[in-house]
Amino acid sequence: MNKNLIVRIDDSMKSKVEYLARAEGKNSSIVIRELLADYVKKRDIGACVDTLWNSISMDLKKHGATPGKISKAIREVRADR
Repeated sequence: MNKNLIVRIDDSMKSKVEYLARAEGKNSSIVIRELLADYVKKRDIGACVDTLWNSISMDLKKHGATPGKISKAIREVRADR
């Protein structure tokens, strides 16, 4: 269920947001939701870690890495220490 969030801004800022939103064919609520979603996305460490692991996984698969090869490489690096 959607909830309301009350944010107080000055009249000038409200007018500018409404004007710019209209210029993009949106309303101010849509713009503010997009801004909040972007804010959370950039600061959500869990999502960042998931994205990083997905990227690493795709790179490893692209280069033919398998779980066995990865385990072997880790053991070799640890043995060299």
